[in-house]
Amino acid sequence: MTASALDYIVPKTSATIARYKSGNQPSFGHFVEDFMNGDVDIKGDFEEFMKLRHGYFKYTLTPHHFNFFFSRLIPEVLIHSKSQDERIIRAHYDRGNDFFAAYLGPRMVYTSGFFLDLEKDTLEEAQDRKMQMVCNKLFMEPGDTHLDIGCGWGTLIAYAAKNYGTDSTGVTIAQDGYDWGTQQIADHGVSDKARVLRMDYRDIPKGRKWDKITCLEMGEHVGIRKFKGFIKMIYDMLEEDGMFYIQQAGLRANPGILHKGAHWQDLVWGLFMSENIFSGADASTPLAFLVKALQDANFEVAHIENIGIHYSHTIHRWYYNWLRNEAYINEHYGNRLFRMWQLFLRWSVDIADQGSSTCWSITAHKNLDGTDRNKYISNHESGLRMNLTNPRTFDRPYTGVWADLFGKKALKEDLQPA
Repeated sequence: MTASALDYIVPKTSATIARYKSGNQPSFGHFVEDFMNGDVDIKGDFEEFMKLRHGYFKYTLTPHHFNFFFSRLIPEVLIHSKSQDERIIRAHYDRGNDFFAAYLGPRMVYTSGFFLDLEKDTLEEAQDRKMQMVCNKLFMEPGDTHLDIGCGWGTLIAYAAKNYGTDSTGVTIAQDGYDWGTQQIADHGVSDKARVLRMDYRDIPKGRKWDKITCLEMGEHVGIRKFKGFIKMIYDMLEEDGMFYIQQAGLRANPGILHKGAHWQDLVWGLFMSENIFSGADASTPLAFLVKALQDANFEVAHIENIGIHYSHTIHRWYYNWLRNEAYINEHYGNRLFRMWQLFLRWSVDIADQGSSTCWSITAHKNLDGTDRNKYISNHESGLRMNLTNPRTFDRPYTGVWADLFGKKALKEDLQPA
């Protein structure tokens, strides 16, 4: 007999017993709430259950979705004040460095890696390769002034300073990211060439020009309404011959999420993410929106890559890290957050794999007559064609709880019983 998602679900309340009885086809949105609240358990392999979900669940909207949409999503998307952004972003990123270490791994890189061999590449190798790719795309050289807007835990600026000799400055709202970034800069011996500033991007001092500016998935937090102004701000901060790298997530373009059928899952997933994971983040922009914002600010787009599939494999490794640290998270953060992130990570693997959400890697420069475009001839092997077989490693030692959380490489076989 063919297995179904129903075979994996263990209802624990009278309401869920009725909801998941044979013959019903409930909304996956109902399951999300039931699972996070502990009203149902999943027996057996959670991944296998997720693979079978399409045959059992519908992706219809629930009353909970509408309540969230009108009470939180619209105000968060429209306002994006400094106070609101700080409150929302710090609620996520200042949850605790141990929380993020439990799945991001020792690099603490909250963005996709870059894979060449899915069987052999570890998460850390893919993350090192990604940082090297960004630096190479921007032609980073010793002495370049580099600004990373939304620097997370400071890994890119420390990497660029150490391996490329840049003078790098990272900006973040999060205190935990500031603390971790400052420490890892010192640990890598580049405190004279890199630093983290804890501030809103709107408070970056005006007047100074930068040779290279990077923004890896911070633009989502700016908001659609303010995004064009954000790009214009970056243009004004960039040297005339400078270069800009932006990486941003977005849902698939039309026919997209508002058409009936399988794409309704995109909307249900997006609402889940907006409510539970990245509140206030507008990660719904198609490529056309990003390119138009760049061109309207007088940027010329030099290189675009879709790296969504790399994200899928990155998150899959995060998922295995998370499962390995289940006991720690349950003890320190509670089972609801463990389940929320288990669902977020495993669901997102499929979302990225099937193209519901992707991520764009874009390199741009000012569109001026005097721009030296000949440099792209010598650097024609960019991105996917770049020689990144042996990325520069960025290891440093960890002890105590960090060593325990980071463990060994995140592969599925690590989780199998002996």
